[in-house]
Amino acid sequence: MTAATLYGPVADDLALVEATLARVKDVEYAPLARMLAHVLGAEGKRLRPALALLGGRAGTYDLTNLVPLAASIELLHSATLVHDDVIDKADRRRGRETANNLFGNAASVMLGDFMFAHAANLIASTGSVRLVQLFSRTIMSMATGELDQDLSAFDHNKGIRDYFTRIGGKTASLLATACEGGAILGECPEPWVEALRDYGFNLGMAFQIMDDILDFTGTEEVMGKPVGSDLMEGTLTLPSLLLMERSRSDNPVRRLFAAKRNRGQRLAEALAAIYASDVLAESESVARDFIQRALDALTPLPADAARIALADLAEYVVTRTS
Repeated sequence: MTAATLYGPVADDLALVEATLARVKDVEYAPLARMLAHVLGAEGKRLRPALALLGGRAGTYDLTNLVPLAASIELLHSATLVHDDVIDKADRRRGRETANNLFGNAASVMLGDFMFAHAANLIASTGSVRLVQLFSRTIMSMATGELDQDLSAFDHNKGIRDYFTRIGGKTASLLATACEGGAILGECPEPWVEALRDYGFNLGMAFQIMDDILDFTGTEEVMGKPVGSDLMEGTLTLPSLLLMERSRSDNPVRRLFAAKRNRGQRLAEALAAIYASDVLAESESVARDFIQRALDALTPLPADAARIALADLAEYVVTRTS
């Protein structure tokens, strides 16, 4: 789907966000400029900045501050991906070489730090203390979620509640902040601010669950990583957790996590068990439950083009293939 289809009334304004991100790459230090050009040159769907703009459409739509917010949200997201790739020792993301593969781990960590700092500077430029506080809390939530994923790798004792807490911090908190931040800058009534925050959080939960489903159902060509990568890295997601609930004692996921050799064979066994079960369909049903919560949260908002776009985005999240 095109940006115009997905983002409705704010699609054209995303060009201003792109221009702001382009200025981030304009630094005097040539090595840093090259790294920023590589990381920020991989233009994605820009879902998060679009959500910030759509949140602002609910109130006074002033792009003077909304564009820096939207750009900062995308910068924060991109910075976390740079750090994630260092932690995961990933060499490719979405079919492109990662920063750590090109520039090394140490330089990539500093690159991510620079992007975090620039994102914070953009937020500060809005002059909203409330937004600065929200941004800070979001970074802490995201870091906690990522830390939990890293420290709990190959821990088969983690459950579904732990998983929801992790993705709530790692993924959903940023989508919630995008929507809430836009509403704050748009000076929306507090019930609308809360409604947009709830919408963004539930959308983010569904988004991550669908991402975790696609780790099993997608292709390496489309997803840019091997099928079953999460399991190989020791990360339990909703489909594998549901499978473990079916059989705690004799489970292919437990055998994979315990394997010292023949891990490829153990992964194939775990994938076969997942495909032979109903856990992928059940996981999608859970994602759709979160989407329904997101749609319900929109009820207080005016039935305008922005609300329609937000509702359409909710449907897109559970039907996307990449």
